[in-house]
Amino acid sequence: MAAATTDPCAICLGEISRGQAVFVAECSHTFHHRCISDSVAHGNRDCPLCKATWRVVPSDDPVPAPAMMSPPRAYADDDPVAQQTAVQAQSADGQSPVAGEMSLKTHCEFPAVARDASRDNFAVLVHARAPGLASAADAEAAQRAPVDLVTVLDVRGSMTGSKLALVKRAMRFVINNLGPDDRLSVVSFSSRAKREMRLARMSDDGKASAKLAVESLVACGSTNIGDGLKVASEVLEHRRYRNAVTSVILLSDGQDTCIGNRDFRVLVPTPFRVSGDRRPGPIHTFGFGADHDAAAMHTIAEVTGGTFSFIGNLAVIQDSFAQCIGGLLSVVVQGARILVECAHPGVRVRQVKSGRYESTIDADGRTATVDVGELYAEEERRFLFFLDVPSAEADGEDATQLVKVRCTYRDVATGSSADVAGEDAVVQRPAEVTNPVVSVEVERERIRVAAAEEIVAARDAAERGAFGEARSILGRRLYCMRRSMPVNLAGDPMMEALEEELEECEEDVEDEDEYVATGRARLLTGINARAQQRASFVSSVRKKGGRSKQRGLERQRAPQPYMTTAMKSMLKKSQKAREKQRTSPSPPPPTKRRRGDHSSSSK
Repeated sequence: MAAATTDPCAICLGEISRGQAVFVAECSHTFHHRCISDSVAHGNRDCPLCKATWRVVPSDDPVPAPAMMSPPRAYADDDPVAQQTAVQAQSADGQSPVAGEMSLKTHCEFPAVARDASRDNFAVLVHARAPGLASAADAEAAQRAPVDLVTVLDVRGSMTGSKLALVKRAMRFVINNLGPDDRLSVVSFSSRAKREMRLARMSDDGKASAKLAVESLVACGSTNIGDGLKVASEVLEHRRYRNAVTSVILLSDGQDTCIGNRDFRVLVPTPFRVSGDRRPGPIHTFGFGADHDAAAMHTIAEVTGGTFSFIGNLAVIQDSFAQCIGGLLSVVVQGARILVECAHPGVRVRQVKSGRYESTIDADGRTATVDVGELYAEEERRFLFFLDVPSAEADGEDATQLVKVRCTYRDVATGSSADVAGEDAVVQRPAEVTNPVVSVEVERERIRVAAAEEIVAARDAAERGAFGEARSILGRRLYCMRRSMPVNLAGDPMMEALEEELEECEEDVEDEDEYVATGRARLLTGINARAQQRASFVSSVRKKGGRSKQRGLERQRAPQPYMTTAMKSMLKKSQKAREKQRTSPSPPPPTKRRRGDHSSSSK
């Protein structure tokens, strides 16, 4: 037992006082014995602050260190799902809750290729769009598929005070906007994880229990993200019933102190590492504040098909959750797969640009696929297929049919499988082509993909500490984009947003201080959004360069082009609620209790 010290624990930032077990390392940094034991139990013998390697660690103590991962538990106590949900039901007027079916369009790089010419790497854009929710003036009012949602919340010691209060407020908003057929489970984690509430339907009673569980959270301990996700995985794996849509939301404001290496994939439970429909659902991650581990949160989202959002401005955490659940509550398509088949015997597929989505090309280049997976209402995906196009076989061949396009998927509104055909990609074959005009759709996507690849390269350079190289990569891309921009793309909203983003990315890698403070998180958020063409959330205030702009309130960054009607509607609802809360008296603080499953919800 050590004497009292005026320094806080360097892991949880909590006060160290007399009577507490502490560990003073060889490097003179001080920790709660409990906090540092958590880290050492996972093989970490380096100081979390100065990275000095310790020769003596707490595990040498005769008192055994507690196990770091919560013991497996059988969470087979979830509420039954509704007997008839939006998945089986139709709306009151007898129509499906989903308006129409998936649409597929193709755009050829050029409308014509000279008859006696062949082309290598001829670009064809496949544009897929999910149907919207039927005829509801307010997207939230439309009949939809119910959701199983698990929220995994960081309650380490540094979350005390206003941070935890803002998280609780955001969770109240989430709870209020779930429907009676949706189910919610709440998991908290610090040094270890606890299921605070079982997977329960959000009836009036369910919402009351959920709010009580959230309000009772208390900040303490260190950060064990892996255990939080492990408990969330067990909740989903052991459930007796399943709603049509499943998702996990993870919020953390700190570095995981319980893994001994930087391979953040080990934080992801095994069931979430598989691909396609076998995965329980995506994990949407939210990095909260300047101290969160952006690389870890990005990796978790990337591995599981989720989004990564950066919340630098702590006041808008509710908005970030709102945007996310706006999407989750509007899922209309699952298991979508795009199939491209060559129609002309001489055409071959050579390459596919599909971002994070897995693509395949068969051995002879005649067939290609892209696994798109789950789509929100109105969401769009664009993929570039590069083809080898032969010369026309005869003078009478006026057009060449390049590829046929189809999409198979599961309609969440009905539970049935669907197979839709898109437009065939066809080019005209005149004897001569003069002044060819490139397709606006193809060129826009080509520019977007090139910029996305260069931003990834710039991020890699910044991780090596080569900030000059990173700025040079982005500067060259910005110069090329401006110089070669086709006239018919001048003033295009997506191109203007991309140009602005490249400028901001240059500032993100300005120097090490800027990059470590917020630049890394902003870059990774954008990389995630572009790779899967889905909106993420960025909110921060830039303090350098005279461009102090709050992202996420007044404006969004590049993810904005991917925002859907349902996401915008829920975000607007959150902003109005926050404005109202500013003028309302704060509720009285809840009575504190020991953390654990809420007695009324997790028996």
